[in-house]
Amino acid sequence: MTRPGRPAGPASDTEAVVLTAALDLLLTEGAAALSAQRLHTATGVSRSTVYRHWPTPHAVLAALIEVAPRPAPSHTGEVRTDLHAEVDALCDRLRDKPVGGFLHAIVAAAAWDSAMADLRRRYVEDLLAPFRTALAPAGLTGAAREDAVSAIVSPLLLDALLLDRPAARERAHRTVDAVLDTPHCLFGAPRWGVRPPELA
Repeated sequence: MTRPGRPAGPASDTEAVVLTAALDLLLTEGAAALSAQRLHTATGVSRSTVYRHWPTPHAVLAALIEVAPRPAPSHTGEVRTDLHAEVDALCDRLRDKPVGGFLHAIVAAAAWDSAMADLRRRYVEDLLAPFRTALAPAGLTGAAREDAVSAIVSPLLLDALLLDRPAARERAHRTVDAVLDTPHCLFGAPRWGVRPPELA
């Protein structure tokens, strides 16, 4: 039971110390290193404090996802332009160690601990969200929107996670253009990013 006047969560400086160390351990040793004992050893924060707030590797990963920076989209409302910008941003994030390394680690963790699968999905959903937002002006919803996002993003994740190579940025830009120029019968909306002649 929490004593009166004592915050339920860890102090912000303790949280910063533990989660900074946790991210480093995750990127260098994998999710299995995120035990209370290992975090205590790495930080000097008492094992009981670590265990009270982050009792399992799952809890540590959930906390890391919660505090992960989410770049604010600066969309123009022009679907094609905004999707190209999101492709560039995702390629940069997949190339950089915190995001690319975190994604590798959480996918590996989900392979040995089924409880991690929900965190993997949550993290990937965060990566997909800006693409959904960029598509909003096109009026796409449901399956049509998800098909479009998958067509653009899936090859980038395949490159980064399974083929261990840089995400193919130029190919992704071509995919954006191909998706936006796909007839409405496939995606449920008229040629996104292209204004009808009578409205031009």
